[in-house]
Amino acid sequence: MQTIPDPDPQTSAAAIDAIGVVGGGQLAWMLAQAARDLGVALHVQTPGADDPATREAASVVLAPVDDVAATRELASRCRAISFENEWIPLEALQALEGPGLQFLPGLEALQPLVSKEGQRRLLADLHLPSPRWFPLADVLQPATPSAADGGQASMPASLPLPLRSPATPRLPEGFDFPMMAKASRGGYDGRGTVPVADLAALEALLARVAPDDWILEELVRFDQELALVACRDQHGTVACYPLVQTHQHRRVCDWVLFPAPVDHRVEVFARNVAASLLTALDYVGVLSIEFFYGPSGLQVNELAPRTHNSGHLTIEACRTSQFSQQVRIVAGLPMGATDAVVPGALMVNLLAPEGGDADQLERRRALEALPGAHLHWYGKQGGGAGRKLGHLTLLLEGRNATERERDQQRRLAEVRAIWPLPDQPT
Repeated sequence: MQTIPDPDPQTSAAAIDAIGVVGGGQLAWMLAQAARDLGVALHVQTPGADDPATREAASVVLAPVDDVAATRELASRCRAISFENEWIPLEALQALEGPGLQFLPGLEALQPLVSKEGQRRLLADLHLPSPRWFPLADVLQPATPSAADGGQASMPASLPLPLRSPATPRLPEGFDFPMMAKASRGGYDGRGTVPVADLAALEALLARVAPDDWILEELVRFDQELALVACRDQHGTVACYPLVQTHQHRRVCDWVLFPAPVDHRVEVFARNVAASLLTALDYVGVLSIEFFYGPSGLQVNELAPRTHNSGHLTIEACRTSQFSQQVRIVAGLPMGATDAVVPGALMVNLLAPEGGDADQLERRRALEALPGAHLHWYGKQGGGAGRKLGHLTLLLEGRNATERERDQQRRLAEVRAIWPLPDQPT
């Protein structure tokens, strides 16, 4: 893995001055801000005229993100297109790819990443650690150990197997409750994940979902959740941002702490995992990896082929933000340095409160007045409790793990006194 020097601001010979992004939410909004600062025109395709990115984009194609004709129109305005998220019609987009247009990350690299099942199979093929799993449909099949179980081979098909009725689901050998069910596609911010405590819960799940669209994973015992944002440019150079700790509230990211309070060897291993994935996929762009860390060591939880909530604090905490990096890579500019420029940082998501909030503006002003605070307000319209409305990054002054933990707890309490979690009293 190479160390990236602080980039020269001048463009390279291969650089382009306009790029496209399919999607118009807060990630595209922050990409558009970064593009503006780099002098790159960013055009977006998004269904809502009031979506956050429309305020910063050079132009907008108003259409659903899976409208391929609209993506063709977007392609007429630029020569390189990236994506806000991975829920895109890969096969249909292949018809647009050609000498005059490239998708970054490439469609082939995205193929194994757009579903949880594809991610798990990829990790097994690369012998990278992740929770044991199997397709949900396997609970309705003869009792054969799944090939998806950590890459272990299944029993020979010639062996006699006891058949059972679909009405009596059963976990494959070696698995036990509790389990975690995940939708293979489209799950985010707690959506598409369902704890499965026992057989009754499994039967209830099967009654309301299509088994072929879900996977079941062992419930991992962990001490911390960690995340790493990594990137790879069109020349194959790999770089990683500092490892961070994440904390979830109702399976939605609540806060992110940099640096992660773990041994340096854990970060080295995480960076090796990232380099293996990026290189094996010939992936170009920013990719984010969520980890479990506990008694079983470091395990990959999920892969996000895009900029990520865990990397928002890079805007203030690192020499080059994850958003600037993605714009640089797609536009063919040199990658920027990923090292930190502050001792520590805390990012807190601002989630929509229960039943609305009449004094929201006053709360935002109070957050902005906190020392070392940087407020990013997305300007979203509508949405229910728990929706991400913005985030606040607070710079920490502690010079060691103990000081930073004390600093982090104090700063988080300050934020929560102003902006409680959705189920906390106001």
